[in-house]
Amino acid sequence: MNHDHYDDAYISGILNSVKTVAVVGASANDVRPSFFVLKYLIDKGYKVFAVNPGHAGKMIDRAMTYASLSDIPEPVDMVDIFRASSAVPGIAEEILKMDPLPKVVWMQLTVRHDEAAAKLEKHGIKVVMNRCPKIEYGRLSREIAWNGVNSGQISSRKPVLRPGFQSFGIRQR
Repeated sequence: MNHDHYDDAYISGILNSVKTVAVVGASANDVRPSFFVLKYLIDKGYKVFAVNPGHAGKMIDRAMTYASLSDIPEPVDMVDIFRASSAVPGIAEEILKMDPLPKVVWMQLTVRHDEAAAKLEKHGIKVVMNRCPKIEYGRLSREIAWNGVNSGQISSRKPVLRPGFQSFGIRQR
């Protein structure tokens, strides 16, 4: 897999198929990117588990926090890594001990480890590196353009406004 470029179909396929997400390195600090990505994923209908040993047993937004991936009481479809690239090999080892294995390992912006990615892919796990699921979801759903950001996509499709939190998204609830 070429991790320098991802097709939109690959990313949207992941975001459409995943239902449960473990956010490794989730923060309870509401100004940290890991907090608002966790919150955004919950708002989009994903079931999210936070992984942060210093906050285990407490809630981060609406997600219960666990000390490690092995402590999560049910299978997860995707592991989203909010840790330094140097921490990825150890996290990959923990992921490979999960039963069942997740479908996807997603590494956040600036997080990349090609050797760990190759090892995960050998076990049939899809890998995304140096990307943010919140940004990709917003870009692919054209929701991000409402915030004045050029998504690179032009459409004459008028968004359907719904009551409450807007979800123009690629997922259907």
